[in-house]
Amino acid sequence: QVQLVESGGGLVQAGGSLRLSCAASGRTFSSYGMGWFRQAPGSEREIVAAISRSGSSAYYADSVKGRFTISRDNAKNTVYLQMNSLKPEDTAVYYCAASMSYLVSTKPAGYKYWGQGTQVTVSS
Repeated sequence: QVQLVESGGGLVQAGGSLRLSCAASGRTFSSYGMGWFRQAPGSEREIVAAISRSGSSAYYADSVKGRFTISRDNAKNTVYLQMNSLKPEDTAVYYCAASMSYLVSTKPAGYKYWGQGTQVTVSS
């Protein structure tokens, strides 16, 4: 069982930056691939970024490539999402999730544990 708690969301102007954090409980954090997803009102939940268990490989959605960076600190049981050059279309609730898959998963169905979400609002 893994419990995930996101933090770092808020209101920012377009072009600004935010860093999301997701703290995980338990002593097996390094056994999970981690992902960040987002969901805007009326839209499906979509992958933003994902990172492998060791942090050696990562995946980014095309819409955030070059602007967002996912990283993890297994000693601190925490995964991060650094978001730069934010745009109004990045506005959504952001969720972190843990996957038991060996491969980096890009689909919500590939993740077993989810945080409660944190709101990110980008004003124009």
